[in-house]
Amino acid sequence: MEREQALKIVKEQLTDHRYQHTLGVMETAITLARQYGADEKKAELAAIFHDYAKFRPKDEMRQIIMNQNFPQDLLQYHAELWHAPAGAYLVETEAGIKDSEVLDAIRYHTSGRPGMTLLEKVIYLADYIEPGRHFPGVDDVRALAKENLDTALIQAVKNTILFLMKKNQPVYPDSFQTYNDLVMRQED
Repeated sequence: MEREQALKIVKEQLTDHRYQHTLGVMETAITLARQYGADEKKAELAAIFHDYAKFRPKDEMRQIIMNQNFPQDLLQYHAELWHAPAGAYLVETEAGIKDSEVLDAIRYHTSGRPGMTLLEKVIYLADYIEPGRHFPGVDDVRALAKENLDTALIQAVKNTILFLMKKNQPVYPDSFQTYNDLVMRQED
């Protein structure tokens, strides 16, 4: 699918603010893909569609998670996580994207997972550091992303976990496992 067609489909699903975020994620993902050797077209497509389900009703996302046999423990955690797996399903069924690498990059862009692929890392990080993001620590991660993708990713996941902990919110186990996996692989 070409960029213009994908953006047209996504724009109908998002607020103007979230659409601008999506454009920032797209440009950042292309830059990271180019820098680290990921497929730029897949990075572009996954970035465009990463928040496709962001504004779907929670009940719809809950039903998708239950009916598609996604990990049911997702339902015990903040609904903010749900749009990623629900979005991957909806992008496949509504937009007709069948590429499993693109769909997995969408599916895991909120929680990460152990053994993330290069494309998954690019999308997770692009979503975190796109130019429209302004929060404590993001500039440090942007600087790290210019030097080492995994080091930047470790810091982004760590920041997210610490943010949730400071707010006394539960952390989805995949996020902890992603952090552990990245740290242990870097030590090798």
